[in-house]
Amino acid sequence: MRNKFLGQGEEGYHPIRKVQVCLSGLRYAIRYDFSVAYKVYLSLLMLLSCFFLRQWIDFLLLMAATGLVLIAEMFNSAIEALCDFIETRENEKIKVIKDISAAATGISILLWGVVVAVELSKFWKSFTA
Repeated sequence: MRNKFLGQGEEGYHPIRKVQVCLSGLRYAIRYDFSVAYKVYLSLLMLLSCFFLRQWIDFLLLMAATGLVLIAEMFNSAIEALCDFIETRENEKIKVIKDISAAATGISILLWGVVVAVELSKFWKSFTA
């Protein structure tokens, strides 16, 4: 695909290619980043439960929280990989960049954890009642 800013690459817009690249990145993140993988699998189980129990608001809330945490995790992984690629030695500036990225991820994980805990408590109450 042609880079409109650099003027490099092939001409033309390929929406199927964009979807393939997106799925390739997601597959890579799930396969090689445990923090992404377990969140995807746990959320899928809960999303399927919400779907089959027809809890649409819960389904949408969980999907939004999961999307947020996965986006944050993948951006964090990409930032860390880029920082490690640029500077292999200890560097205080790189450390600050990684810490900020980790903090953003931590906030999204906290939000996701609260949503998951609330949903699990609702499931527990519905199954024990």
